[in-house]
Amino acid sequence: LMRKHNRLLYRTARSIVRNDGDAEDCVQEAFLHAWRHRDQFRGEAAPSTWLTRIVINEALQKLRRGKGEAGTLAIDNVVDLDAHLDGNANFPSRLASPDTVTLRNELCALLERKIDELPAAFRTVFMLRAIEEMSVEETAACLAIPEATVRTRLFRARSLLRESIASDVDLAMGSAFEFMGERCDRIVANVLRRIAEDGSSSTISQENK
Repeated sequence: LMRKHNRLLYRTARSIVRNDGDAEDCVQEAFLHAWRHRDQFRGEAAPSTWLTRIVINEALQKLRRGKGEAGTLAIDNVVDLDAHLDGNANFPSRLASPDTVTLRNELCALLERKIDELPAAFRTVFMLRAIEEMSVEETAACLAIPEATVRTRLFRARSLLRESIASDVDLAMGSAFEFMGERCDRIVANVLRRIAEDGSSSTISQENK
């Protein structure tokens, strides 16, 4: 279950917290929360939707515990697009391409930075729809917003990115926020270890009784 949904949850959390380590922590906490409250899953939504909503809550709680930023937590509200635009920002120049691999890596890094700069409401929708390739219906269910809002935010997010990096978006998109095997293995190992610790603590508690 973890290996099937790790990348989805990591990308979702990453779109909110904008930090690799924090996103990884959120994924682990989301799986632990799901395990400890597994009796609450009624099958009314797909497991991916249920888990995604949990990791979104974990990511938002992490932001609340930190310094936070204006407008980040209200992901269900429409964000004023103009307030997040810098009229003096210049479009990036096209990157040199000595070889395809180097170019692709540079464009991926650029795209990730530009996604991080998107307003929060657009950033998470873009991550789920464009990067993770969730359907409109699934994205709306995960974020608890209307499907029309998902379409609008995705359109605006794409417009912002195109203005920033023009035709380079499509080239880099496929490899953005790549979920490497090592990170997946680490999350699985850590969650299983903590689940085992939960079990041990429960056994000791019952023995003491």
